[in-house]
Amino acid sequence: MIPTEGVRVWLATGYTDMRCGFPSLALRVQEVLKHNAFGGNLFCFTGKRGNLLKVIWHDGQGACLFTKRLERGRFIWPTVEGGLEVSIIAPFS
Repeated sequence: MIPTEGVRVWLATGYTDMRCGFPSLALRVQEVLKHNAFGGNLFCFTGKRGNLLKVIWHDGQGACLFTKRLERGRFIWPTVEGGLEVSIIAPFS
């Protein structure tokens, strides 16, 4: 289970190839976002269509990849110029 306190959620702006699995997404976190993909934070990615969301998380024991596909509609995704990333403190209570 994902801990509810101190978890940071990072939204990767721009489009990601949704064929990627955990290893490729973790590499993107390290090279593009300059963060440790194995540090317990959540990293979220979406593709061009906007109907698929992938979230990676490492729980200290293993890698987790969560996927959500919308049947209708799109995820509302922030657009930040220059490819900057947005950090949110998750209110899980």
